[in-house]
Amino acid sequence: MDYIEIHCQLEPVEPWTDILIAELSDLGFESFSEEETGFRAYIGACHYRSKPVTELFERYREKGPEKLSFEVNKLGGKNWNAVWESNFEPVKVEGKCLIRAPFHESEPGIEHEIIIEPKMSFGTGHHETTVLVIKFMLEMDFEGQTVLDMGCGTGVLAILAAQKGAKHVAAIDNYLYAYENTLENASRNHVDNMDVLHGDSSILGGQSYDVILANITRNVLLEDMSKYDKVLNSGGTLIMSGFMTFDKDVIFAAAKSLDLELSGEKEMEDWTALKFTKA
Repeated sequence: MDYIEIHCQLEPVEPWTDILIAELSDLGFESFSEEETGFRAYIGACHYRSKPVTELFERYREKGPEKLSFEVNKLGGKNWNAVWESNFEPVKVEGKCLIRAPFHESEPGIEHEIIIEPKMSFGTGHHETTVLVIKFMLEMDFEGQTVLDMGCGTGVLAILAAQKGAKHVAAIDNYLYAYENTLENASRNHVDNMDVLHGDSSILGGQSYDVILANITRNVLLEDMSKYDKVLNSGGTLIMSGFMTFDKDVIFAAAKSLDLELSGEKEMEDWTALKFTKA
């Protein structure tokens, strides 16, 4: 399969590398390689659309880093997924949750072990935002709860909720590759009480939830938060991440306008996760 590579150079590199990687993930880019001066992003040539990518970089040239340049390269049929998987390392959170690939060894004394075949889907557990949400989840009691994982990626958060005793879990992603990968990973971890759905917030409405996990991007959270609120049960919990620390005030204001009460906050590097309770 032919791939398109975006080679982006930035100054300063952070926090703009993480922001742009999150934005490109929403455009369907499958894997990323960070460098000292920026990063490289990859997408199957048949899925690449130049206009939204150009518009994205033009928008950040106006409001983002001091310097931003990018070039587009077409690559031959190298197995980029195999290359990416070869660099995939296990992730351990709070000594209680281990996220590993099938080719990694298990570890004794781990309370929750999640085995995923990453396949370049977003949400492998390496990103700070995923770790932040997992930290909240490890503190919570999911026994008998109904849970929604919006933007599920590899399904890590949904699988953890099931392992912690959730009665039923729904996992939704609008990226077909992530949807298929979550189905595979749910089966791999013997989770049989999960519905995996291909779509976005427009398919919400037929089910209500005790816990909603939304590790997406700032703009999507702001656009869809009211939809999450409508399907969140009274007394329920909404955990949101995927945004930079300097964006937390706008997320908080939007949640406050829906009468959601802040009940927790965690930060890691330049990223934040916020936990809200529905009165």
